[in-house]
Amino acid sequence: MSHIQRRRFVLSTGALMLAPFAAEAQQAGKVWRIGVLRPGPDDAVFRENIAPFWQALRERGFTEGKNLAIEYRVRPGKPEEILALAHDLVRAKVDAILAISPSGVRAAAKATTSIPIVANDLESDPVAEKFAANLGRPGGNVTGVFLDFPEMGGKWIQLLKEAVPKLARAAVLWDPNIGPYLLKGVEAAASSMRVQILPLEARSPADFAGAFRAAEEQKAQALLVLSSPAFNSARKEIAALALQRRLPAIMPFPNFADDGGLMAYGPHLTSLFRQCGGVMAKVLQGARPAEIAIERPTRFEMVINMKTAKTLGIPIAQSLRLRADRVIE
Repeated sequence: MSHIQRRRFVLSTGALMLAPFAAEAQQAGKVWRIGVLRPGPDDAVFRENIAPFWQALRERGFTEGKNLAIEYRVRPGKPEEILALAHDLVRAKVDAILAISPSGVRAAAKATTSIPIVANDLESDPVAEKFAANLGRPGGNVTGVFLDFPEMGGKWIQLLKEAVPKLARAAVLWDPNIGPYLLKGVEAAASSMRVQILPLEARSPADFAGAFRAAEEQKAQALLVLSSPAFNSARKEIAALALQRRLPAIMPFPNFADDGGLMAYGPHLTSLFRQCGGVMAKVLQGARPAEIAIERPTRFEMVINMKTAKTLGIPIAQSLRLRADRVIE
């Protein structure tokens, strides 16, 4: 090898050795842009729920104002309006999108097939919705945390029956924006338990008064509130209306019982958003959504509000109380 050839070899080898360090330095100076898409109000409840998501990212080195910028697109709306918000995030050239709820995930998936999407979806079957080829290897640009809640329908009806042993008619508050999956699951479970379901549609808090009047007119003995971002943000209002109508009520969001509802059983929201933060960190660290396995919520919580039970005149069995994670006295 000539002197010139040796020199070229050393230079090219050095360049190859320095390449990873150069790429690392470039990544170190990068500011990641995350879009947050949620078809619900940008209120104190939402900000409280999403805080663990940002905390999980901070623990992995991603901090707002330092190497992380956030684009919020959070407001209620019709599917076409949520899709417009998703397209807006695409135009903003975000590096990844946190999509919350089925309509949020659907909108994000329609708006882009290249930007990574981390889903926080408690109502959809990701394979049936074609968000993913399978749970282990999604195969596209969507991953995240999903829970196909229809399988939970039986649990909610069972808990209502334990609280109200003579339960024969239960009103079910559901959000058409989410889709019929939850309602169908509950109807199937209730049929096997000989409980008649009275579906009540509500797209926003403006529909609550009419829905609760209908529940009273149809002589509902209890109320099941299905999962929806709009319902989660209006937990206190729903709990107050249920108490006013003397309806024992259960909801998937554990804080519903803290807000005055009789019972709650569902994923622990702090843990859920923290999980999503962990998935987002993998994306920002270079993992492809196609290869990041879809996760299920890992922590569930059952809460009973004994103050509400006393107000409603419902004696909660000791066996039910002992199974609760928390009992509000």
